[in-house]
Amino acid sequence: MTETALWLAIVAIFVLLFLSGFFSGSETALTAASRARMHQMEKTGDWRARVVSLLIANRERLIGALLLGNNLVNILASALATSVFLSLFGDAGVALATLVMTALVLVFAEVLPKTWAISNPERFALAVAPIVRFVVAVFGPIVVGVEWIVRNILKLVGVNIGDDTSILSPHEELRGAVDLQHIEGGLEKGERDRLGGLLDLAELEVSDVMVHRTNMVALNADDAPDKLVNAALASPYTRLPIWRGESDNFVGVLHAKDLLRALQAAGGDAAKINVLDIAAPAWFVPDTTSLQDQLNAFLRHKSHFALVVDEYGEVMGLVTLEDILEEIVGEIADEHDVELEGLRPQADGSVIVDGSVPIRDLNRAADWSLPDDEATTIAGLVIHEARMIPDERQIFTFHGFRFTVLRREKNRITRLRIMPLGQTPGAKMPGGAAQAVAGAAAKAGG
Repeated sequence: MTETALWLAIVAIFVLLFLSGFFSGSETALTAASRARMHQMEKTGDWRARVVSLLIANRERLIGALLLGNNLVNILASALATSVFLSLFGDAGVALATLVMTALVLVFAEVLPKTWAISNPERFALAVAPIVRFVVAVFGPIVVGVEWIVRNILKLVGVNIGDDTSILSPHEELRGAVDLQHIEGGLEKGERDRLGGLLDLAELEVSDVMVHRTNMVALNADDAPDKLVNAALASPYTRLPIWRGESDNFVGVLHAKDLLRALQAAGGDAAKINVLDIAAPAWFVPDTTSLQDQLNAFLRHKSHFALVVDEYGEVMGLVTLEDILEEIVGEIADEHDVELEGLRPQADGSVIVDGSVPIRDLNRAADWSLPDDEATTIAGLVIHEARMIPDERQIFTFHGFRFTVLRREKNRITRLRIMPLGQTPGAKMPGGAAQAVAGAAAKAGG
């Protein structure tokens, strides 16, 4: 090899190493860039963000083109280096070329560009996007052929890769991003809970958040008018269901504002009021309706209140717009809410909780992970796991907690002691969590 050819080969090697670093850094930046941030920049008119979005949208084609370019330049650089070292050092040049090129590729074509790209992926992606788009266009036909070969080889060994295969649904991807941001400190617990509650609306049913029939405040239409008026005014609720004849025969819903208007029109004489004349028709919804569908139904009907029925048409409870919103923002309390004690932290690290407290509300308040698939309340969870109605003082251990039944009334568990296994003695639940669960119990009891 002549001296001129030798120097040209050395220059070519460094150019190829630069290209290898470009491909490696571009792959890292474009796969790590936030699609949401690119979309927002695209809305502001940044054409480079539009290019990045198009490249990310076809991620498989993008990565295939970059890998093809990276392998081409790396192999060519190694071949040139081997030729140079053979001309300089003879047979020993092969080993020397392997060592030198491994070090150069590792440092300057892999670690350095990828570290640079990951430090600010959006900025790096915007810078390289126009060039990468050209590379993808040039190598695209080859990548398509490679993809076809790979898919068919995988089919031969029983692995079927569909063109639109997706491991995670969009909701799962969002939930994973929210949890990751919380772990890394980007989101506080309250923010994570609100975002998680919004994502859970499609998975939860109205039966998971409804006020059970045993806790409903309802009016008997057969009572005297003055008794009905006094009961409605004494209630902390604005809307009250009305039944007649039998306790499960609901015939309407009374709104406190309609009652006050009727009372004013009657000159304050409650005896002249017929609550059925001013009550709105009762709206019945199936217990299997998702919270997302029910929220949309509330908005369409411009209503805040519905009675929940099971598959046999029996009333199970009631659900309100506030119940659904509380799944997103947490407990909503006002000056008329009745505060009931629902949770008492103990000095030994355990907590005493009412059996009617919903599992989901307790998990949110205490940052626990008790399952709520088979039961809605804490008492229901204990009965489900025990496969029986426990007696007082019975103790059960499951899901990483110890449950002690403190009080039972007929077939209902009304109070429990819950001790997280491995709890440090003397540890206490934060005050905010205790208040949150107390509010959840107030809602369950109201």
